Amino acid sequence: MKPLKIEATTRTPEIDFQFADNRFLVKGESYPEDITAFYGPVIGGLRDHFATVSGSSIEFTFELIYFNSSSAKVLMELFEYLDAVASKGNTVRIIWICEEDDENMQEMGEEFAEDLTQAEFQLEKRKIE
Repeated sequence: MKPLKIEATTRTPEIDFQFADNRFLVKGESYPEDITAFYGPVIGGLRDHFATVSGSSIEFTFELIYFNSSSAKVLMELFEYLDAVASKGNTVRIIWICEEDDENMQEMGEEFAEDLTQAEFQLEKRKIE
């Protein structure tokens, strides 16, 4: 599957999905006007790819500085889906990167991670530029 690359805008995050390497990145701000129009094809691409993946190492990185409640719902569903992918013999590592002094974003990542039973969650605090 070809990589999926979507440049960030003021309302949508950068999407950089390297399917061949099983490395995925969502970075920036997420408050699209039409959540389904933006995330529908992104999630669809993931579902198509992971339907054929077994016994693989998968790394999914989130580096978000802001997201709205509609995006939070998509992220929650994505975390659940990644956990299901991990339960099918894959090693899934989720990396949640947040600004070192952004307690709210840190807590959001930890809340998403609470329901994970199979995927590994790693929180990284950094100075984000």
